[in-house]
Amino acid sequence: MSIGRTVRLAALTAVFAGGCVTTGTFDAKVAELGKLKQETDAREAAQKKEIGELSARAKELDGKIAALEKDLKEGSARLTATTAARDGLQKQFDESTALVGELKKRLEKLGQNVDKLSSEKGQMAQFLDDAKARLEELRKQKAAAEARAAAFRDLMQKLRSMIDAGQLKVVIREGRMLIALESDVLFDSGKTDIKADGKTALGKLAQALATIPDRRFLVAGHTDDLPIKTARFPSNWELSTARAVEVTRFLVANGMRPQVLAAGGYGEFDPIAANDTSEHRAQNRRIEIILQPNLSDLPPLEEPKEAAK
Repeated sequence: MSIGRTVRLAALTAVFAGGCVTTGTFDAKVAELGKLKQETDAREAAQKKEIGELSARAKELDGKIAALEKDLKEGSARLTATTAARDGLQKQFDESTALVGELKKRLEKLGQNVDKLSSEKGQMAQFLDDAKARLEELRKQKAAAEARAAAFRDLMQKLRSMIDAGQLKVVIREGRMLIALESDVLFDSGKTDIKADGKTALGKLAQALATIPDRRFLVAGHTDDLPIKTARFPSNWELSTARAVEVTRFLVANGMRPQVLAAGGYGEFDPIAANDTSEHRAQNRRIEIILQPNLSDLPPLEEPKEAAK
């Protein structure tokens, strides 16, 4: 039974229970009850409508809750996947960081190696330049040596007859080319006057040496170790020097220029044989005419810094 009907019955029951009532009173009550019924019906309709709306909203909320639960589940799955991906990326980042550190070390080492190689390359280039310069100098020295050898052969050819006759020797000693004549052929013992046979030999020698241009000569006198003590020659130095001077004067008188000649005496201090026999002493008594080297034939002098290296 509805609420409005229940209210009407209760109202009628109350009226009749009070005894007889007038028609006006009854109608007023009925009208009041009708109004009450309308209000009650209106409230019931409003309540039904509100209940319907609440039910619809409940259904809507249930749908939203289900959707949110679905979204939450999907979000949780995505979060799990994202967390796993993040962990993977973190691992890759850590590995990449370690690799970058290793590459940096390698690059630093490589840079050091490159610097070292660059330095070694510069040193090698300097070494090659030095080697080229030395090679060029060796070529010059070789050319000079070949020129000296040619001069030696030419001199040997010019003096061949005297060499064959045993009047002189042409030898290379201590890197110097020299012409050796025995003093016994040129001088008597203890004397400085040139003998006739010696003059003949020196005359031929002067003619040959005069044909050699741009060359200086040192006339060197040598003795054996037997001492000499005279007023004129207190020692073998004076005797050897005087003989060298006499030979020098004779060469000039026979066509050689004095500007290319010098004289010196070594006494007994530059022997070529031991002074233990008469034959060996005879070898040490000699006059040597030494061909002085041209400075252009010698290697250039190094600067102090280069020499220090």
